[in-house]
Amino acid sequence: MMKILHITCSPRGQISESYRLSQQIIGHLRKRDPAARLVSRVIGGGAIPHIDESYASALGAAQQSPAETSREGSMSLSEQLIRELEDSDIVVIATPMHNFTVPSTLKAWIDHVVRVRRTFTVTTSGKVARLRDRPVFVAVSSGGRYSDEHPRQPDFLTPYLKAVLGTIGLRDVTFFSVEGVAPGSDEAVTARARTDRALQDHFSSGSPLSLRTEVCV
Repeated sequence: MMKILHITCSPRGQISESYRLSQQIIGHLRKRDPAARLVSRVIGGGAIPHIDESYASALGAAQQSPAETSREGSMSLSEQLIRELEDSDIVVIATPMHNFTVPSTLKAWIDHVVRVRRTFTVTTSGKVARLRDRPVFVAVSSGGRYSDEHPRQPDFLTPYLKAVLGTIGLRDVTFFSVEGVAPGSDEAVTARARTDRALQDHFSSGSPLSLRTEVCV
């Protein structure tokens, strides 16, 4: 049975554009595997705190310490979130773009799962990922356009997520975005229709579940 980990981080919850888009992605995945199991992890609205002092001190040490097996605080939450990730076959992340990059809620989740000596190892040659790869779909909503030939704003979200997820072994990343949906924008309907077509093209092509690091808009 395929297991889908659904991570949502918009403070607007289920009425957000990113959540709507992620639900469409999940719908397409379930068409391929109707028995797929969905595990929901809501991280918006302060559901995940930032890392605590004990966590930061333990990971800042040169060698593993007893604090890294703690059942309290950030270390305990980190282990729970990493195990959710390890148990998944596919990951779907729903995120808005805040100030050109990921929101702080998603960054808090990243800080818990990108963990030295657990999800990656530091060697003399650099960092080595410890998690197996799997398809990751990222549903992005943005008030302005950032991905066409004449973007209206920079995009630090896409390259950052590619780099940080790749650090722990998740390199099979596909981005879908709905852009130009700021309040009062006349582009919202067109943007949604364009994204719907991109989803249909991707999932009806008979191709593997993910096209590595392609941005679809």
